[in-house]
Amino acid sequence: MTFYADLHIHIGRAACGAPVKITASPKLTLQGILAECLEHKGIQIAGVVDCASPPVIRDIHTLMALGQLTPLDGGGLRYRDAMTLFLGAEIELGGPTGGSAHFLAFTPSLEAMEELSHFLSGAITNISLSSQRASLAVEEVNDFVVNQLGGIFLPAHAFTPFKSVYGNCVQRLAELEVTFPALELGLSADTDLADRLHEVAELRFLSNSDAHSLPKIAREYNVLQLIKPDFAHFRKALTGDPANRILGNYGLDPRLGKYHRTYCPRCEEVVELAPPIHYCNKCGNEQVVVGVLDRITAIADEEKPLHPPHRPKYVHQVPLEFIPGVGKKTLARLLEAFGTEMQILHGTSYDELRVVVGTKVATDIVAAREGRLGMSAGGGGYYGRVGGKM
Repeated sequence: MTFYADLHIHIGRAACGAPVKITASPKLTLQGILAECLEHKGIQIAGVVDCASPPVIRDIHTLMALGQLTPLDGGGLRYRDAMTLFLGAEIELGGPTGGSAHFLAFTPSLEAMEELSHFLSGAITNISLSSQRASLAVEEVNDFVVNQLGGIFLPAHAFTPFKSVYGNCVQRLAELEVTFPALELGLSADTDLADRLHEVAELRFLSNSDAHSLPKIAREYNVLQLIKPDFAHFRKALTGDPANRILGNYGLDPRLGKYHRTYCPRCEEVVELAPPIHYCNKCGNEQVVVGVLDRITAIADEEKPLHPPHRPKYVHQVPLEFIPGVGKKTLARLLEAFGTEMQILHGTSYDELRVVVGTKVATDIVAAREGRLGMSAGGGGYYGRVGGKM
């Protein structure tokens, strides 16, 4: 069976009102995320990455007591018998020579997540908040998550200029002395960019939203082939099991990502020169935000990507909210007509779309599917823009 999965979603507030991810929307509650994934997005497996927070743990217990969440034999929690929740935690850890990066830890059960929360609480100033710096080594956390809890541990948004392994921590994963099963690409990278590095050839790639608001859920997602939508079979998908695997990564064209190209904060512009660029050619400023394309170009082994046989396709997909003319009212009409965003993106024809939203918007949605919408590159924390035809 195939499943749509977004495995990096943040919680802004716990049900009690306590902040969890400071930069995330307060509407991102656990209940709100589960309902949005099921009712609007069409996501069938959701990974929430703030579950080590004690207030979030209490929310999970509450939903279990109400019968809305039930444990699966293979790990994970089933929501209303319709979708699966994976329990995750985003953790900031220091690198061997300075810098720090975010990592994702997933556990098979709530009990294991509670153990992880206790383990981290002695190394984090405030365990209730998400993505906090832990005074632990990467190797130590990996060992605890994988070997003691039976979990999964991997780098988050691996190439972004802030808080990522390649962006500001190491030039090679081998420096961390940890064998990862996978890495998360991040919004400003795709398979073609990442596969210019030899050392990632054995890794599986995940494309997740890193959502900080409800609308951003599923702006990137994975298509998984799993015998069952549980933790055990997902873990097998990361190990090369032919019966459980990643069929496809769907995500933004990297040019739409907030950190694709180098950005000069002084000029407030993306630097348009050929990569790699580490300064502003207009004002000479060297205090720039180095783009993902520029960073990968600087450290790459190959000029062109070398895809291993197991690598699935990466499909550039423009989220509906990025498409010109698709505002809140138009999106509401689409959802009323077709059910979920996954159905709109994957299961509707041009003629079906045209009846609901008119010729222009329907044409742009189809053009976005087929990579025929023009766009300008993002950088420095600003998304790229969609507009015009290729």
